[in-house]
Amino acid sequence: MSGHTEGTDAGASGGTGNSGAAGGNVRLLDEALAQARAENRAALVGYLPAGFPTVDGGIAACTALLESGCDVVEVGLPHSDPVMDGPVIQTADTIALEGGVRIADVLRTVREAHAATGKPVLVMTYWNPVDRYGAERFAEELAAAGGAGCILPDLPVEESEGWRKAAEHAGLGTVFVVAPSSQDARLARITAAGSGFVYAASLMGVTGTRESVGAEARELVERVRSTTDLPVCVGLGVSNPVQAAEVAAFADGVIVGSAFVKRLLDADTLAAGLDEVRQLAADLAEGVRR
Repeated sequence: MSGHTEGTDAGASGGTGNSGAAGGNVRLLDEALAQARAENRAALVGYLPAGFPTVDGGIAACTALLESGCDVVEVGLPHSDPVMDGPVIQTADTIALEGGVRIADVLRTVREAHAATGKPVLVMTYWNPVDRYGAERFAEELAAAGGAGCILPDLPVEESEGWRKAAEHAGLGTVFVVAPSSQDARLARITAAGSGFVYAASLMGVTGTRESVGAEARELVERVRSTTDLPVCVGLGVSNPVQAAEVAAFADGVIVGSAFVKRLLDADTLAAGLDEVRQLAADLAEGVRR
C-alpha cells in the first residue's frame, strides 16, 4: 500500500517488546463473542482512534466504551492515507497525527483500556505502519500490551502469511474485512485464513453514519456464514440503537465507529465528550439486546 505514516513509525519503541511476555488475548475475544451468543444477542464492538482527542483522552474514551456496554473495542492506529475511513474518522486521525501520536501510544491505549476493564481490545490498522515497524515486533508488543488481535483492512490474504504466523505465535487474532463485492470463492479463502471474527463491511464505500444499513449486509453475512464458523460482525453505517437492533437481528456483532468519534468531535470538552460516548454505548448496548 502506498502512503506514508508520519507519526506512526518514528520513535515508536513500545517499551513492551519483551519477547515471551504475556501472550495475546485472542481467547478473551473468542469468549466475549461466545458469551454474547449465549445471551442470545449480538456483541457490541466500538471503535476509536488512539491519540484522539489526545493520547490520555483516547484512553479514557476507549475505557468508557468498555465500561458502558461495548463487549470489544477496536483502537485505530491513525494513518495519513486512510482508504477505508470517511471524513469523521479522517478528521480524528488528523488531530491525532498532528498531536504526535506514535505506535507506542497506540500500544499504551490498548494496555490501559484492557487493564482497566479486563475486556478484549484489538488494533485496527492499515498494513503500511505494521510493515514499517516489523510484523513480529508489532505482534509481540501488542500481545505484551494485552491486545486480542489486529484488524487489517488492506492486507491481501495472499500476502498475509508472515503476519498470521507472527500473530498466532503471539496469541493474537487476525481479522480480515470482507465486502459485498467479494466473490464466494474469495470469501472462503479469506475466512479460512482469519481468526477471532470476520469483519463484514455492510456496503461499498467508506466509514460513516448512514440513514439505513441496507439489505446488502444481511446477504453478505449469510454468504460469509456459508464459508466459516467464525462470528460475523457488521460495520460501516450503524449510528443509533434502532440500526444496532436491525443489524443484531442477523449478525453476531455490531461495529460502531464514526458515531462515537463524532460525539467526541462535537463536544466542547473532553468530559462532555466522555459523557456522550458513555450514553451512546449504553443506548447501543440496549439496541443489540432487543
